[in-house]
Amino acid sequence: MIGRLQGTLAEKNPPQVLVDCHGVGYEVDVPMSTFYNLPGLGEKVSLLTHFVVREDAQLLYGFATPQEREAFRQLIKISGVGPRMALSLLSGMGVAELAQAITAQEPGRLVKVPGIGKKTAERLLLELKGKLGADLGLPAHGVSDHQGDILQALLALGYSDKEAAAALKALPAEVGVSEGIKLALKALAK
Repeated sequence: MIGRLQGTLAEKNPPQVLVDCHGVGYEVDVPMSTFYNLPGLGEKVSLLTHFVVREDAQLLYGFATPQEREAFRQLIKISGVGPRMALSLLSGMGVAELAQAITAQEPGRLVKVPGIGKKTAERLLLELKGKLGADLGLPAHGVSDHQGDILQALLALGYSDKEAAAALKALPAEVGVSEGIKLALKALAK
């Protein structure tokens, strides 16, 4: 079906955008991670899409990266998780953070997303274990306990997933938690 849209960004009303493709306007729902990275109105935009046909509607979902689209597709395969909930999950946490939460089996990180309860979080962890990180080209082996604690500390301090992940990569492999946090904060302060 519709796999990609390329055109002019005509409207931005979170979480929906309107993409004008040679005179035809497509309404596309996007996760907030994609929405924040969109160009200004009137500029060219390209989105990977997922087309959903229901009895009462035809819906188009757009993504900035192949990893976001693949994560969305994995999420909607799970019983009880529809496109809206999948979009909410991808808006509430980045794909890398989602894959880390699943690999580390941390339901607490998923429950922070509005609309995700404890039972849904546990079902997501169970059904996506071993799938999400590997399918997205992310490491499926997870992070060490120390790195997980350091990551949680950085996220709690308000750093984005991307900033925290970059700071973690710069750390020595077997650094302790307190020393790792100090080193990560020094790296982020630069």
